Amino acid sequence: MIITTLKEKFVHDLGDIYDAEHRFLEAQQEMQVHAEAKTLKAMIVAHINQTAQHIRNLDQVYELVGEKPRRVKCDAAAGLVLEGQKGLKLVAQGSAIRDCVITGAAAKVEHYEIAAYRGLIMLSEELAYIPIATLLNQNLQQELETANTLEKSLPSLLAETMSKATNSH
Repeated sequence: MIITTLKEKFVHDLGDIYDAEHRFLEAQQEMQVHAEAKTLKAMIVAHINQTAQHIRNLDQVYELVGEKPRRVKCDAAAGLVLEGQKGLKLVAQGSAIRDCVITGAAAKVEHYEIAAYRGLIMLSEELAYIPIATLLNQNLQQELETANTLEKSLPSLLAETMSKATNSH
């Protein structure tokens, strides 16, 4: 399909983030199993719940725009998930370094989502889809909070990793 209108671009981009959120939800469930630190596990569980809400918000957006929810394959999301899985395979199970890999992968995901939601919000405002912009902004605010939380947790995870590495020698 060739995109010829802003509404078509909006619906296409909506399908892209809809697919991304589903992919990221599945990846978070996988990462939760591999996380070691209790704080990281708790953050992942909290974000799994948020991601499920993001998907419900996107379902509402589809309804408001008069379209059926449809996933448009998000190659960026697929790549980010694959990169995270590959990172896990490169680190020994039980290693604290895995938590750093998970946190880094999650931060990359959050920044992708932030960019996607900002673009959708701009489009929805241009199209005067005000209730839609409000729903999308709810998702954006949670993504910004999660990115901030992840970035603040990385120094303590790195310190914990260094401590374990020093004690194991």
